Amino acid sequence: MSQLHREMGSSIRTAPREALLVEILILININRPLRNRQAPPGRVVRGCGSDQQRGKMGLTYGYDIYLRPRNVARVLANLAELAPPSRGVPPLELTLPGGERLVLPFTSHFKSEPVDCSTSGTLGLDTSLMFDVDVALREYAETGGPEPEADGRIQIGYVYLTIRFQSFLHPHYASMEFWAATSGMSRMFARSVRVREAFTGLTAASGGVCCLFDTGDGGPEQVCWLNGETTQEMISGPRFPDRRALVSTWPDPDQ
Repeated sequence: MSQLHREMGSSIRTAPREALLVEILILININRPLRNRQAPPGRVVRGCGSDQQRGKMGLTYGYDIYLRPRNVARVLANLAELAPPSRGVPPLELTLPGGERLVLPFTSHFKSEPVDCSTSGTLGLDTSLMFDVDVALREYAETGGPEPEADGRIQIGYVYLTIRFQSFLHPHYASMEFWAATSGMSRMFARSVRVREAFTGLTAASGGVCCLFDTGDGGPEQVCWLNGETTQEMISGPRFPDRRALVSTWPDPDQ
């Protein structure tokens, strides 16, 4: 009998029904690569009710933020503050599950038509974000990326975002999966202190419980933010031998 089935059997004997259903969903998903649960290879789909597919070839590094579903509107409002001050596209009108409405300076499927996610499980957005310049960002700009602005920030885009209103790691938490559009951007994401600070800061300001740096290839993720503190722990390391150990540290999502 596998470890997964032994764990499930133990849960069935001891857990209340609602907790049992959550536990089973976590156990099913916990050992799968986070970013390989996408659309079929070569297919790119965005918008509500569909997944974004990471590039078929090349590096696809990114940051994943986990938060209570009620904080999704808050994190999107904070994310909008990182958008460039002027963009040549109309604002995007968005309706979230529960009916809350937002207007965002991004696109979905590179379009600006209103998007209704009130009955959907996922949302895909195409974002451009402003980051304070550091060595990694400056070197990225020197190899064909955008030049720094007068205020010392640099515009990076597209940064693709997939929102899951029920995350793979815990169905009572939502996830915000930001991923780089190119291999060069991925390498910059891995090296840039300012990019990491932007995503951990977004996690903190939005009531997030966890932020991961994810290489998108099924390898161990790095925990960058956890329960109010910055950290640099690897999943599969001594503190978090697996994703289940990480999720067990998250607070009750109803609190």
